[in-house]
Amino acid sequence: MPDKKKYILDQSTAEKKLRRMALEIIENNFDEQSLILAGIRENGSIVAKKIQSFIAQNSQLHTEVIRIDIEKEDPRKIVMSKDIDFSGKAILIIDDVADSGKTLLYALKPFLAYLPKKIQTLVLVERSHNTYPVQCDYIGLSIATTLQEHIFVEVDAENVLGAYLV
Repeated sequence: MPDKKKYILDQSTAEKKLRRMALEIIENNFDEQSLILAGIRENGSIVAKKIQSFIAQNSQLHTEVIRIDIEKEDPRKIVMSKDIDFSGKAILIIDDVADSGKTLLYALKPFLAYLPKKIQTLVLVERSHNTYPVQCDYIGLSIATTLQEHIFVEVDAENVLGAYLV
Protein backbone atom coordinates (compact mmCIF):
# COMPACT_ATOMS: atom_id res chain seq x y z
CA MET A 1 0.00 0.00 0.00
CA PRO A 2 1.61 3.29 -1.08
CA ASP A 3 2.10 6.09 1.43
CA LYS A 4 -0.63 8.67 1.28
CA LYS A 5 0.57 12.20 1.82
CA LYS A 6 -1.43 14.33 4.24
CA TYR A 7 -1.54 17.58 2.27
CA ILE A 8 -1.98 20.74 4.30
CA LEU A 9 -1.62 22.98 1.21
CA ASP A 10 -2.33 22.19 -2.41
CA GLN A 11 -0.83 24.19 -5.27
CA SER A 12 -3.84 26.50 -5.64
CA THR A 13 -4.00 27.33 -1.92
CA ALA A 14 -0.23 27.85 -1.76
CA GLU A 15 -0.48 30.32 -4.67
CA LYS A 16 -3.25 32.24 -2.88
CA LYS A 17 -1.19 32.44 0.29
CA LEU A 18 1.88 33.62 -1.63
CA ARG A 19 -0.20 36.30 -3.39
CA ARG A 20 -1.61 37.49 -0.06
CA MET A 21 1.85 37.67 1.49
CA ALA A 22 3.14 39.61 -1.54
CA LEU A 23 0.40 42.19 -1.04
CA GLU A 24 1.29 42.45 2.66
CA ILE A 25 4.95 42.95 1.72
CA ILE A 26 4.00 45.75 -0.68
CA GLU A 27 1.85 47.39 1.97
CA ASN A 28 4.52 47.14 4.68
CA ASN A 29 7.30 48.36 2.38
CA PHE A 30 5.46 51.15 0.53
CA ASP A 31 8.25 53.62 1.40
CA GLU A 32 11.06 51.42 0.06
CA GLN A 33 12.73 51.90 -3.31
CA SER A 34 13.89 48.29 -3.43
CA LEU A 35 13.76 45.06 -1.48
CA ILE A 36 16.23 42.18 -1.42
CA LEU A 37 14.49 38.80 -1.31
CA ALA A 38 16.93 36.32 0.25
CA GLY A 39 15.69 32.77 -0.33
CA ILE A 40 17.16 30.00 1.81
CA ARG A 41 18.41 26.94 -0.10
CA GLU A 42 16.34 25.57 -2.92
CA ASN A 43 12.77 25.75 -1.61
CA GLY A 44 13.15 29.19 -0.05
CA SER A 45 14.58 30.42 -3.36
CA ILE A 46 11.57 29.10 -5.28
CA VAL A 47 9.22 30.78 -2.77
CA ALA A 48 11.27 34.01 -3.13
CA LYS A 49 10.92 33.94 -6.94
CA LYS A 50 7.15 33.44 -6.66
CA ILE A 51 6.90 36.33 -4.21
CA GLN A 52 9.00 38.46 -6.57
CA SER A 53 6.62 37.66 -9.44
CA PHE A 54 3.53 38.59 -7.41
CA ILE A 55 5.13 41.81 -6.17
CA ALA A 56 5.98 42.76 -9.78
CA GLN A 57 2.37 42.13 -10.84
CA ASN A 58 1.03 44.46 -8.15
CA SER A 59 3.55 47.26 -7.60
CA GLN A 60 6.56 49.18 -8.84
CA LEU A 61 8.71 47.97 -5.91
CA HIS A 62 12.06 46.83 -7.31
CA THR A 63 13.10 43.41 -5.99
CA GLU A 64 16.24 41.34 -6.30
CA VAL A 65 16.40 37.65 -5.41
CA ILE A 66 19.54 36.20 -3.88
CA ARG A 67 20.11 32.71 -2.48
CA ILE A 68 21.42 31.77 0.93
CA ASP A 69 23.03 28.33 1.22
CA ILE A 70 23.35 27.04 4.78
CA GLU A 71 25.10 23.76 5.59
CA LYS A 72 22.75 21.64 7.70
CA GLU A 73 25.62 19.87 9.47
CA ASP A 74 27.32 23.15 10.34
CA PRO A 75 24.90 26.08 9.99
CA ARG A 76 27.73 28.53 10.67
CA LYS A 77 28.87 27.86 7.07
CA ILE A 78 26.79 30.19 4.94
CA VAL A 79 27.29 31.10 1.27
CA MET A 80 25.45 33.93 -0.48
CA SER A 81 24.80 33.81 -4.23
CA LYS A 82 25.89 37.48 -4.54
CA ASP A 83 28.34 39.62 -2.65
CA ILE A 84 26.40 42.82 -1.96
CA ASP A 85 26.81 45.67 0.51
CA PHE A 86 23.58 45.27 2.49
CA SER A 87 24.02 48.55 4.41
CA GLY A 88 20.89 50.68 4.21
CA LYS A 89 18.97 47.93 2.37
CA ALA A 90 15.58 46.41 3.16
CA ILE A 91 15.93 42.62 3.28
CA LEU A 92 13.33 39.86 3.38
CA ILE A 93 14.65 36.42 4.38
CA ILE A 94 12.44 33.68 2.91
CA ASP A 95 12.15 29.97 3.70
CA ASP A 96 9.57 27.29 3.00
CA VAL A 97 9.06 25.99 6.57
CA ALA A 98 9.94 27.37 9.99
CA ASP A 99 10.40 24.54 12.46
CA SER A 100 12.56 25.61 15.39
CA GLY A 101 13.67 28.98 14.00
CA LYS A 102 17.29 27.81 13.81
CA THR A 103 17.69 28.19 10.03
CA LEU A 104 16.19 31.68 10.02
CA LEU A 105 18.41 32.68 12.92
CA TYR A 106 21.58 31.53 11.15
CA ALA A 107 20.37 33.14 7.89
CA LEU A 108 20.53 36.52 9.65
CA LYS A 109 24.27 36.18 10.28
CA PRO A 110 25.70 37.44 6.96
CA PHE A 111 23.48 40.53 7.03
CA LEU A 112 24.64 41.51 10.51
CA ALA A 113 28.12 42.29 9.16
CA TYR A 114 26.44 45.33 7.53
CA LEU A 115 23.95 47.93 8.71
CA PRO A 116 20.74 47.00 6.87
CA LYS A 117 17.78 49.37 7.07
CA LYS A 118 15.48 46.50 8.09
CA ILE A 119 15.25 42.73 7.98
CA GLN A 120 11.94 40.88 7.74
CA THR A 121 11.18 37.16 7.52
CA LEU A 122 8.68 35.11 5.53
CA VAL A 123 7.78 31.42 5.60
CA LEU A 124 5.12 29.53 3.70
CA VAL A 125 4.43 27.21 6.66
CA GLU A 126 5.19 27.85 10.31
CA ARG A 127 5.16 25.15 12.96
CA SER A 128 4.58 26.04 16.58
CA HIS A 129 7.83 24.57 17.97
CA ASN A 130 10.17 27.56 18.07
CA THR A 131 13.23 26.92 20.20
CA TYR A 132 15.04 30.00 18.88
CA PRO A 133 13.83 33.59 19.33
CA VAL A 134 12.65 34.13 15.77
CA GLN A 135 9.19 35.36 14.82
CA CYS A 136 8.15 35.51 11.19
CA ASP A 137 6.72 38.72 9.78
CA TYR A 138 4.81 36.97 6.98
CA ILE A 139 3.29 33.50 7.37
CA GLY A 140 1.31 31.58 4.77
CA LEU A 141 -0.02 28.91 7.14
CA SER A 142 0.63 28.37 10.83
CA ILE A 143 0.04 24.81 12.00
CA ALA A 144 0.42 23.01 15.30
CA THR A 145 2.19 19.68 14.93
CA THR A 146 3.76 17.10 17.18
CA LEU A 147 7.54 17.08 17.51
CA GLN A 148 7.59 13.78 15.58
CA GLU A 149 5.75 15.21 12.57
CA HIS A 150 7.54 16.97 9.74
CA ILE A 151 6.32 19.31 7.02
CA PHE A 152 7.63 19.03 3.48
CA VAL A 153 7.06 21.63 0.78
CA GLU A 154 7.09 20.27 -2.76
CA VAL A 155 8.46 22.51 -5.49
CA ASP A 156 9.51 22.24 -9.09
CA ALA A 157 11.86 24.67 -10.84
CA GLU A 158 9.33 27.52 -10.69
CA ASN A 159 6.31 26.63 -8.55
CA VAL A 160 5.24 25.56 -5.11
CA LEU A 161 3.27 22.36 -5.70
CA GLY A 162 2.01 21.88 -2.15
CA ALA A 163 2.94 21.03 1.40
CA TYR A 164 2.30 17.84 3.33
CA LEU A 165 2.69 16.43 6.80
CA VAL A 166 4.63 13.25 7.60
